[in-house]
Amino acid sequence: MMRIDHQRAPSRETEPGSNRSFSKSQRGDPVPRRNARADLWLDRAVAAPAAVRTARPESTRIIAALCGEDDRLSRAQVTRLIGRYRSEQELQPLAYRRHRFPQRYTRADIELLAAVDEAHETLSGPATRRILEREYGEYGKREFERLASLSVSHLYNLRQQPRYRERRLHYIKTRPTAVAIGERRRPDPQGQPGYLRVDTVHQGDPPGGKGVFHIDAVDEVTQWQIVSASARISEAWLEPVLEAMLRQFPFRILGFHSDNGSEFINRMVAGMLQRLLIEQTKSRPRQSNDNGLVETKNGAVIRKHLGYGSIDTAHAERLQQFYSAHFNPYLNYHRPCAQPDVEIDEKGRQQRVYRRYQTPLETLLALPQAQQYLRSGLTLAVLQRIAGIRSDTEAAQRMQQAKRKLFEQLRPSARGPWK
Repeated sequence: MMRIDHQRAPSRETEPGSNRSFSKSQRGDPVPRRNARADLWLDRAVAAPAAVRTARPESTRIIAALCGEDDRLSRAQVTRLIGRYRSEQELQPLAYRRHRFPQRYTRADIELLAAVDEAHETLSGPATRRILEREYGEYGKREFERLASLSVSHLYNLRQQPRYRERRLHYIKTRPTAVAIGERRRPDPQGQPGYLRVDTVHQGDPPGGKGVFHIDAVDEVTQWQIVSASARISEAWLEPVLEAMLRQFPFRILGFHSDNGSEFINRMVAGMLQRLLIEQTKSRPRQSNDNGLVETKNGAVIRKHLGYGSIDTAHAERLQQFYSAHFNPYLNYHRPCAQPDVEIDEKGRQQRVYRRYQTPLETLLALPQAQQYLRSGLTLAVLQRIAGIRSDTEAAQRMQQAKRKLFEQLRPSARGPWK
């Protein structure tokens, strides 16, 4: 088909006598166009009644002349246009009609599907399809006749229709995004100290305020444990607390393992560990033993000595002083821990047997060439001298006395006429 070029269309009009292939009877006035907006055009000379009703030899020459004027039209196309003019006496524009599949499911069907999903809280596609089948087949509801044969794939298509979304608003939880901080695996220290397991313990919120947080870090091999307190667990609060905790360990820190909490999995902590050349790992999903050691310490040490009652954040500094001066030295120099021995049976299964009970310092001293793991400027003799200042019971009594004094300060003051 040919389309009108409105700028060049006047130049294509055949003037009477300008084309020698036309006979004298065909050199009359051109027939005016019936539709100036027509997409199809036929030369006015061809549209003349005399030209259309001419003999076959003359029409052959006319068709050849038209094909010569516009090479975009083939001989068959020109012949077809002439035939349309003979039958309809005019040439109207052909509107483009895109092929469309017939619409089977109506607006009422989409609204009915939305009502079903709203009642059943948006079940899966196969489950919803079964409900539609039962509504029509077993309960005889005629309005479900078309939806009863709805496929699962097209059911999801209907759920994306604008009318469905107007009728049914379905809210979903925000999907978590993967954070490329820390490697998701369990650390393997290979009998070398310096691989820490870290976790936080919330003491609870008092009425009208916020509670303090305990930061617990335990070495996997020696079970050397450092506990600190913080009023908040945001990045700005935790960075100085973690740096002070890492300096309290007598050996070099090589690994830092935690759960997936944002208090440890953030760019500030990751940058600090990278600056100190410490490897950062995080727990795997559905692997509860990845951070099991520090979890047991949370209950057997922190909860046992600090309890479950709420402590206001205003006392975080007092707690930190108690930890550094009394609690942490008692845990590492005077409190024995069960040290596991891994045994492998004939089937290759690992089993941990606890036969050795010794303090973290004793476990560190028992390592082969333990001096190589210590920080620069620190010796094993210094650690032994610190442990020998007091006996285990004397250190425990001194710690308990400091804890009672701390609890006296943490006790809320009485208010009211009974004071």
